[in-house]
Amino acid sequence: MSDRLLPPDVDMGLGCMGMSQWYGEADPAEAAATILESLDAGVRYLDTAEVYGPYTNEELIGRAVKGRRSDAFIATKFGFPMIRPDGSQIPPDSSPENIRRAVDSSLRRLDTDYIDLLYQHRVDGRTPVEEVVGAMAELVQTGKVLHVGLCEVGVDTIRRAHAVHPLTAVQAEYSVWERNLEDGVLQAADELGIAVVAFCPLGRGYLSGRAPRPEDLAGDDFRRMDPRFTDGNFDRNRAFVEHLVSWARRLECTPAQLALAWVLARPWDIVPIPGTKRRRYLRENIGSRSLRLPTDQLALLDRELDDLRVAGDRYGESMKRYIDR
Repeated sequence: MSDRLLPPDVDMGLGCMGMSQWYGEADPAEAAATILESLDAGVRYLDTAEVYGPYTNEELIGRAVKGRRSDAFIATKFGFPMIRPDGSQIPPDSSPENIRRAVDSSLRRLDTDYIDLLYQHRVDGRTPVEEVVGAMAELVQTGKVLHVGLCEVGVDTIRRAHAVHPLTAVQAEYSVWERNLEDGVLQAADELGIAVVAFCPLGRGYLSGRAPRPEDLAGDDFRRMDPRFTDGNFDRNRAFVEHLVSWARRLECTPAQLALAWVLARPWDIVPIPGTKRRRYLRENIGSRSLRLPTDQLALLDRELDDLRVAGDRYGESMKRYIDR
């Protein structure tokens, strides 16, 4: 593996999106306390984006880390398709002009003068990745951005982008039940010294064994639109989580800790960023860092997981068009 560009003390992060939207009622005070406890525990990677809220999640993080900016490693993103009030989508915009505007706005909301890691959130078919990364590289030269990355991209895009400016990280969904990155992306990232930042390592809460049934979710909960929770797939996927529950009982940990420890034990440089807005779940997630899975048990678990099939795609058709794999 080439030299890693991500700081060595960044091995797990905190996904902050759910603190502001999509997963039930927000509790800003508890969210801020969760962020601060994360920093106290040495989990300093905080993952946000302009679209989260929209905009309010960056403001939340800016307030929470005020006075402790040097303890935090803040990653934010631009260029996600926005939603109009009527539910229609505004296509992602990764033009250099919009990247510069977005970064200046993020800096104001985060109340900081630099972003540790800036991602393009989704591919923009109108702007070649070389132009996107070129604009991001200019922001590195100004000091507004320290590191750059891409989200949900394939091997060809990674190589083209990395040739313009070194990528520090590639962010994508990865977990015990979503392993699409193993078909090239993880290997290419390893070769180039790029860390893979894994979002949804707990399958939007499903792999914790505590996910509520779709009909019990709040009306605006994202999982009501998640194909793995809908059209009967919630029940079809019970076999997967029950298998994790059984293994967790054997290993004297929680299913969430097992799912995160599995990601941490993979033979690649992967940084899971489980999302939570509550301190009690943060503590549980951090506990996975000290869970060591014996090689023989990992191999057995992998073989058993290979026999299970997940029901439902990870996104609906409207979002698939922005995935570069």
